[in-house]
Amino acid sequence: MTSENRPRRRDAAATRAAILSSAREVFARLGYDGAGLREIAAGAGVTAMLVNRYFGGKEQLFAEAIAAANSAPIIATERVLKSEHPGAAIAEALVQITAPGAKPLDGFLILLNSASSARAARIGREVIEVAPQKTVAAMLEGENVEQRAALILSLVAGFQMMRQEIGLGALADSDPKVLVDLLAPLFERLVKDV
Repeated sequence: MTSENRPRRRDAAATRAAILSSAREVFARLGYDGAGLREIAAGAGVTAMLVNRYFGGKEQLFAEAIAAANSAPIIATERVLKSEHPGAAIAEALVQITAPGAKPLDGFLILLNSASSARAARIGREVIEVAPQKTVAAMLEGENVEQRAALILSLVAGFQMMRQEIGLGALADSDPKVLVDLLAPLFERLVKDV
């Protein structure tokens, strides 16, 4: 059998990664309710049937897209949370990633653009509680670590929304140093439980 007649071998890992990458882009742009499996499949160069075969449906794909988007944290890392001044480190990272003209993070956009869907909110909550919140809580010491971790994530998401998406002038047009100086003590309090 010549190479022309041989069936092409599928690379399951590459196909799965392409679908997940397309899903992240489509969910970030259109949210849960606006995203269709056909559009996600087209972006990955596959069929909707293949998307279902790999992920079992839109809900599971959405959950995995959120998890993938949050798998490499930028702000809530051990290096940041265990630094000498974690409040300032979080504030600096947050102000930097939300700078005017910066592209919002996929995970943030996926959740923001899907927030009106009760189903998406449930899936997002489950993914956040299992990964980012639990990861942050594990790095904190003292009491109420789950609540403090959730508050850290909430402050980050709220700041992202108001500065990047809404463009609130007091945040979007402010001197970054002023924002860091105002945010640092809030995060410091939550990280160090003082």
